[in-house]
Amino acid sequence: MGNRGMEDLIPLINKLQDAFSSIGQSCNLDLPQIAVVGGQSAGKSSVLENFVGRDFLPRGSGIVTRRPLILQLVNSNVEYAEFLHCKGRKFVDFDEVRLEIEAETDRITGSNKGISPVPINLRVYSPHVLNLTLIDLPGMTKVAVGDQPQDIEHQIRDMLLQFITKESCLILAVTPANTDLANSDALKISKEVDPQGLRTIGVITKLDLMDEGTDARDILENKLLPLRRGYIGVVNRSQKDIDGKKDIRAALAAERKFFLSHPGYRHIAERMGTPHLQKSLNQQLTNHIRDTLPGLRSKLQSQLLSLEKEVEEFKNFRPDDPTRKTKALLQMVQQFGVDFEKCIEGSGDQVDTSNLSGGAKINRIFHERFPFELVKMEFDEKELRKEISYAIKNIHGVRTGLFTPDLAFEAIVKKQIIKLKEPCVKCIDLVIQELINTVRQCTNKLGSYPRLREETERIVTTYIRERDSKTKDQVGAILQPHIYSAGFVIRRGWLTINISIMKGGSKDYWFVLTAESLSWYKDEEEKEKKYMLPLDNLKLRDVEKGFMSSKHGFGIFNTEQRNVYKDLRQIELACDTQDDVDSWKASFLRAGVYPEKDQVPDNEDTITPGDTVSMDPQLERQVETIRNLVDSYIGIVNKSIRDLMPKTIMHLMINSAKDFIHSELLAYLYSAGDQGSLMEESAEQAQRRDEMLRMYHALKEALVIIGDISATTVSTPVPPPVDDAWLAKEPSPPASRPAVAATGPNRPRGPAPGTQAPLNPSPAFGAPPVPSRPGPPPAQPAYADSSSGQVPLIPSRPARVPPALPPGIPSRRPPAAPNRPTVIRPSEPSLLD
Repeated sequence: MGNRGMEDLIPLINKLQDAFSSIGQSCNLDLPQIAVVGGQSAGKSSVLENFVGRDFLPRGSGIVTRRPLILQLVNSNVEYAEFLHCKGRKFVDFDEVRLEIEAETDRITGSNKGISPVPINLRVYSPHVLNLTLIDLPGMTKVAVGDQPQDIEHQIRDMLLQFITKESCLILAVTPANTDLANSDALKISKEVDPQGLRTIGVITKLDLMDEGTDARDILENKLLPLRRGYIGVVNRSQKDIDGKKDIRAALAAERKFFLSHPGYRHIAERMGTPHLQKSLNQQLTNHIRDTLPGLRSKLQSQLLSLEKEVEEFKNFRPDDPTRKTKALLQMVQQFGVDFEKCIEGSGDQVDTSNLSGGAKINRIFHERFPFELVKMEFDEKELRKEISYAIKNIHGVRTGLFTPDLAFEAIVKKQIIKLKEPCVKCIDLVIQELINTVRQCTNKLGSYPRLREETERIVTTYIRERDSKTKDQVGAILQPHIYSAGFVIRRGWLTINISIMKGGSKDYWFVLTAESLSWYKDEEEKEKKYMLPLDNLKLRDVEKGFMSSKHGFGIFNTEQRNVYKDLRQIELACDTQDDVDSWKASFLRAGVYPEKDQVPDNEDTITPGDTVSMDPQLERQVETIRNLVDSYIGIVNKSIRDLMPKTIMHLMINSAKDFIHSELLAYLYSAGDQGSLMEESAEQAQRRDEMLRMYHALKEALVIIGDISATTVSTPVPPPVDDAWLAKEPSPPASRPAVAATGPNRPRGPAPGTQAPLNPSPAFGAPPVPSRPGPPPAQPAYADSSSGQVPLIPSRPARVPPALPPGIPSRRPPAAPNRPTVIRPSEPSLLD
């Protein structure tokens, strides 16, 4: 038993499959297995039942196998079956196994002949089987039946390809002998995914149903339509036998008798039949596992490394250890603080590419949402002017005021500043909500300990809401100091005064426009004032552009025909562009200086004389002055608030929350309740830990077994390539030939006298056996029929002589033929003997 160690591999693969299935993860290892493919009614299910020696698979017309059946055969002293989805329940009655398969199939696919790629896992323990893992797949069909979808052919094909495209999967291509082998659907789809034929094993069924006078000898000898791994023929029970409940043991005995008695097959009878197929598949699967061991070991090591870090904390896990709970609490609180800070400050770890969150969203609130809320505050122009008018009159009382009262400005400004508090409070509320969302996001990692997560979220959220009131109080303190500041400037900038050459020529000056006057200086340092022009009774008018001038201008004049500057009734001011001119005109409008033709700007919101009582020219001038000052001053306050609010929120809320989490959260958690209850695991976490540890130990055990086997065992090499171009040809030769057309000059039926029989190219034994030196008959299962008697051996295939003969008895072994290769037998028989 040179490959004895290999026998441990198939149970190991079964164990790995169960481990991954029970954990609920897909097996990414692509474990070696054998997939059974073929057309409907090709005999796939009968072959599997013959392996087990029991009737346990559903039968009927059309598609019977509608979900993949992963069948794990385990050699054991007792006989029973169990399903992975019914773990712990042992099925002794195999009729119940059939019913359970049908019920589980209908549970997923329904009763309308639909299919599903979700497999059913069945393990059969029996003394009559060899260790083997096969996948029974739905039979290929071309026509939808009943309620089946019209694309049933493509659905089945896609399902088959999911399994057989994997390099670790051997393909058992089942084809009935009474059909054209060259058109076999099983061989065609196998050729697509395995063009070199390294993984395909041919099985010919229904040899007893071939037309009289024909046989499949040349195919089974791998001469006609050859495959690299060759073919093995089997004879299943007929439908009549199945309906008559013919015992599978008797059927296997009849199969054995068929091959030994058939003139076309008896010389290869020892390499045909279900027992030999099972034995051959056992060896080919173990050899295939042996060939895939390096890749499998590499994947197992990769899986192990990925689990190593997570399992490290669970290796010596004791749920009731107080030291472990204290350490875990400290680590989780510390990690929560780090995660919260990363969410606020930004980090390259696990960047979210779908939504803004944390610090990015708060930044958007500061620089987009809050400024928008400030701009959105529009004053009612008509109502504001009315308020200013009433304020001025109430301040003057019974007297007529000659000057614009400061108190009116202060009263209006205070009222407008109070309105700014609303967008500031809204900004604080938005930031608080995002901070709470960030806390919840960071506590997701504490999901293993529900009570700890709940308390952490409660404590931090409560602290943030406490900072809410303090931050809003600070906003009020920020808005309070903004009171009126005299001498407010509306605009500054360079302008050119156009004067005739006789009076000094054109000169550039630095102009300063306020609500009361227009002043100009030598330069922008505003140290040397050239002139100050009061704005009373001034108007604007357009002037024509000079013939030699490239500048655009406008004029200022006094409506009472007084001189404006020196002896000039009008001064012309010029700018480089028309846009500058329009901008200066707008500034003069804010200062109460209107165009010549329009006493008041044409605006639907502008008040008309009838809108206020006794709007005399002096009062109108004062209202306009205060209106412009309020507008400008509120603009300054907006800019200041837009700058101070983010800083205030960052200092009083965000930075304060980070400091609290790092320095005080742990103390609050200790005072919140019993540490043991805080660190009590959830049921999901305990289950996940158990499953992870189970997978970890299964992977370690698999690596140990693979290491031992790969170091102490040898395997049979893959058979050499054959000419399988026939699979791509159409039309192709038939699958059978007449048995009587045997002895042509170019095709001898048997060995000529004095010559050696040709070597059988079938690779079922791994290496071609020598026909003149047959081994003993393969070991039969315990239920093999021994009552049939011994069938006479073919003269050209003498029985093997025992290794030691009494003296004087001549040996019956024929002389060696010329050029026959020498075969060295191992000192210990292999699994194949």
